[in-house]
Amino acid sequence: MISELGHFALVLALAVAVVQAVVPLIGAQKRWSGWMAVADPAAVVQFVLIAVAFGALTWAFVTSDFSLRLVVLNSHTDKPMLYKVSGVWGNHEGSLLLWVLILAAYGSAAALFGGNLPATLKARVLSVQGMIGVAFLAFLLFTSNPFLRLAEPPLNGDDLNPLLQDPGLAFHPPFLYLGYVGLSMAFSFAVAALIEGRVDAAWARWVRPWTLAAWIFLTIGIALGSWWAYYELGWGGFWFWDPVENASFMPWLFAAALLHSAIVVEKRESLKAWTILLSILAFGFSLIGTFIVRSGVITSVHAFANDPERGVFILMILGVFMGGALTLFAARAGAMEAKGIFAMVSRESALVVNNLLLAVAAFVVFVGTIWPLVAEMLWDRKLSVGAPFFDAAFSPFMICLAVLLPIGAMMPWKRAEVGRVIRQLIPALILAVACGLLAWALETGRSAVGPVAAALGAWLVFGALTDLWARTGRGAVGGRLQRLGRLPRADWGRVTAHAGLGVTMIAVGAMNAWATEIIKVVQVGESFPLHGYEVTLNKVEQVEGPNYLSTMAEMAVRREGREVAVLYPEKRVYPVQAMPTTEAALDYGFFRDIYLVIGDPQDNGGWAIRGYWKPLANWLWIGAALMALGGLLSLSDRRYRVAAGAARRAAAPVAAE
Repeated sequence: MISELGHFALVLALAVAVVQAVVPLIGAQKRWSGWMAVADPAAVVQFVLIAVAFGALTWAFVTSDFSLRLVVLNSHTDKPMLYKVSGVWGNHEGSLLLWVLILAAYGSAAALFGGNLPATLKARVLSVQGMIGVAFLAFLLFTSNPFLRLAEPPLNGDDLNPLLQDPGLAFHPPFLYLGYVGLSMAFSFAVAALIEGRVDAAWARWVRPWTLAAWIFLTIGIALGSWWAYYELGWGGFWFWDPVENASFMPWLFAAALLHSAIVVEKRESLKAWTILLSILAFGFSLIGTFIVRSGVITSVHAFANDPERGVFILMILGVFMGGALTLFAARAGAMEAKGIFAMVSRESALVVNNLLLAVAAFVVFVGTIWPLVAEMLWDRKLSVGAPFFDAAFSPFMICLAVLLPIGAMMPWKRAEVGRVIRQLIPALILAVACGLLAWALETGRSAVGPVAAALGAWLVFGALTDLWARTGRGAVGGRLQRLGRLPRADWGRVTAHAGLGVTMIAVGAMNAWATEIIKVVQVGESFPLHGYEVTLNKVEQVEGPNYLSTMAEMAVRREGREVAVLYPEKRVYPVQAMPTTEAALDYGFFRDIYLVIGDPQDNGGWAIRGYWKPLANWLWIGAALMALGGLLSLSDRRYRVAAGAARRAAAPVAAE
């Protein structure tokens, strides 16, 4: 009965979404206030109905209702409760339901907290959100219904994919979807602005918080996925340039570019057309990511489905929304005249370069991701585009971005003197070069990657700190420290995010350049060296978990005779799916990780062991956390909470209709 209620709620949500898509749009066109007012309750009701459906599906998983096909395929009575709940979105149908739930949540948030928006703009934004809801609710109900019943329910389920039975993967998809779907708000604001023919500073101020929230969630989701890949898959890496990894990374790059370009629109009334285009592309690449994950055209450990029919449906959604938005963009290009004028050397120009580097880097990732598919379709050739291509093609853009970012952040608006800015940054430059030279001396000249990354990362960190200090003006140190505490949160957020990027860059360089790996067969009681540590295999035993059987090793890590840690790497087998997984054991440290993996037993009675020494591994997650924290600090700035244009609430928008 509860499942039928959930199914019925989804059908009603589709009907409400149709009303939300059509009625307010007509009302905005005709200036009928009553019709425009329908948008707010429709958005809230749609969210409530989808929440009821999501709650019903969650209840089915928690209670192991094996009359539902989806529960049978993705759950089991012995599965821990956390993974019963995460099993709701650990599959195509349930994850799509979460997708539309978050979409409706954003729409209802705009309805509830968008009271300062002009009535016509708000109605059109919620109407576009309703259109997206119609498309994905139809996709869900007609091709991916999560509430399908079985005529003869089995006694137990098939269990969730063992790779997904992990805390990192339990929380990784919701954060990613909050980011993916959050970019729909930027898209809706862009389309609404194109319909009205109005893009100004107030519009930029309204769209930035939504984009910033989506970027924060994407940052957290990508970091969680990278962390999961690092400790769960057993190969010691944090990024593999997997197509699905790239599918989340491309919208993140476009969202970062959009955040910076919206600043120019807000401050200088320039880059209007480019900002609108970025709003369309950011969400468009989110839809491309959805296609990659759910169509089956590209194989990945992260992919949810491999149904070509579903892929065609998503391509139709992509074509309608992207094609429609780009057509509207072309038609309205003349209405987005730039007002602000700026010199070749200015903060505006620096932000333009920033945007170009981020956008081109995103397109490089897109080409590398999609090229194997294009080669197979056009020339019937199977190609593999791996890390060497991405490292060679993507890295130069990030290096240029890192070099220019501290300089651009400190340039004044409209006109700047590069020499004056660089003079302020000389201490940061000296420290950055010193860090690079120190890294070169410590690594014994094996590679330039580590020192270059250390210098660039330090340049970003010290440049950000210099930027912050420069904003306190001149005078005594005590007075400047007091002014430092009174700086807007947006300034603190920008500096924190830029410093986080620098910390991440240092970690990536260190892990790629200086990590140590050892693979060997070890007998019980035998020891082996690992970058100055001594690792001893004490014992190997069979352990039974709640829904798996484990071969668990006990390994002691010592340095100069002192025990540092005792680690327990595992090799698990999940009987229901007869699938093995590797559970690495890590000793986390501030400057290094000790990473151990146990493999298969060998003919001579030993065990295959893989060990890694990973320098500055945790700096990667610290850097990602700093970037997300920087976004949160900016989002908490009062200037974001009190949107620009509130005083113009009664003013009628200038429409080009």
